[in-house]
Parts: sequence; structure tokens; C-alpha cells
Amino acid sequence: MKWEKGTLLHIHIAPKASLDMIELEEAQLVAGKGIVNDRYYNKTGTYSAKPDIRDITLIENEVLEALAANQPPLQEKPIILKPVEHRRNLTTSGVPLNYLVGKKFKIGEVILKGGRLNFPCKYLADLLKKPLVLPLYNRSGLNCSIEKGGIIKKGDQIFPID
Repeated sequence: MKWEKGTLLHIHIAPKASLDMIELEEAQLVAGKGIVNDRYYNKTGTYSAKPDIRDITLIENEVLEALAANQPPLQEKPIILKPVEHRRNLTTSGVPLNYLVGKKFKIGEVILKGGRLNFPCKYLADLLKKPLVLPLYNRSGLNCSIEKGGIIKKGDQIFPID
């Protein structure tokens, strides 16, 4: 798949596991660590047992729109999952995250490398009291490493690095 660019819509952090997410206008990312003051940066997050690089997590806004439209119709009714609820750090638009495993891309000053696809978990479904496990299967976002740190801002363009 070839794509040219996308947009960073939202930036969220939580200082510790299970705390409400806080939306930021801009954030400082540190290579190999995460977003300053986020739970992954602070090592106070909830982690799956899988060996993982999780400096930062991303999800597509298109997935949130699909859930709201009940597409595909995997549950009784549409699910409203707001960007502040999904527990991923960044919400993107126009970025095919499932195709970026092992690939580098740029947001603002920052270079990220796609790690493993994020899997929906019972933890998120239980925390939000929403039936999310099946509807988010194969579209629950991407875990990334931060290869080059810097500042990102809402509205930044996202570009592939060849």
C-alpha cells in the first residue's frame, strides 16, 4: 500500500494506568522512552505479557468513525468511542497503521517506527464498560518506538519515510 500523508488529530497521555486521559495541544517525545509525563514514559502503565515496544500508541480516527456507524455490524448497536477514551496516545487520520509495522514515519520533528499491532483487550472493555474486544479486532492501533524525539503538535502532518 502506498500512502502520502495523514494528520495528527489528538494527543493524549495518562500519568498512571487507569487514570483518565488528558488531551494535549503538543507533546515532547523522547527516543526510547515515550511522551514526557505519560504512563509509558513513567513506567506506570498496564502492560500486556507480550514482549513489546510501546513508547507510544496510535489509533486511526477512521476506526472510531466505523464503530460509530456500526461497521462492520459486530455488535447490537453503534459504539461511541471518543478519542479521550481509547487509551492510545495519538489519534491519526489518513494513516494506514496496519501497514506500518516495521516501517518508519515522521510526525512533526519526530520519527517513529511501527512495532506490533495493538490488540483489543478486556482491560479496555471493562474500564469503559463497552463491548470493544471483537469490534476492535485487527484495528486497535499500532505500538511504536520513538526513533528520534522532538515536539509534535495537533494538526501535524504524518509522512512515510522511504
